[in-house]
Amino acid sequence: MTAKAPRAKKPRWAWALTGSGHYFTESIEIIRALEDVDLFISDAADEVLRMYKQDKEPLPAQTQVFRDNSASSASIGRFYHGEYHTLVVSPASSNTVAKAVHGISDTLVTNCFAQAGKCRVPAIVFACDSQPEMITMAPEGPVPVYPRRIDLENTRLLKEFEATTVAETLDELRDAIARRRAELAALFPAPAA
Repeated sequence: MTAKAPRAKKPRWAWALTGSGHYFTESIEIIRALEDVDLFISDAADEVLRMYKQDKEPLPAQTQVFRDNSASSASIGRFYHGEYHTLVVSPASSNTVAKAVHGISDTLVTNCFAQAGKCRVPAIVFACDSQPEMITMAPEGPVPVYPRRIDLENTRLLKEFEATTVAETLDELRDAIARRRAELAALFPAPAA
């Protein structure tokens, strides 16, 4: 095995958005609080962005946005060059979780998950369909949802993946990101002033 080329700069967060509306706006708020984050937006997430866009607050200035506009998801090549230290998939639809569990990578987001795994980039996945009964926010307001047994099973199976943290609540997502930030602070200490 050959060694990786040296990194030119500190790696970034890769954040992948799916077409789930469950805690979509809260995920955007977390993104805004991170430094050095790039967004990978599936076609379905692009639609949801338009439905859920409640304000015009911009993303951080350094944020690059990659859309699902090529058959080969060419932008995921960045994982191979060490540009990302962590992949966050939030919110992760039941469709995305099912594809990830079964090794299907036919969207930008599922390709990100597959390539992160192949490049040993840790992943944090906020699996939306994780409880038998839930209230989720639709564009018109809160609605009850009842994830199927297969959705719950896929979330359970995803927890068995190496280097993958599965969050089932917004608090768990925030905690997982905080833990990763602490790990990164040790890996990439701030330069002395």
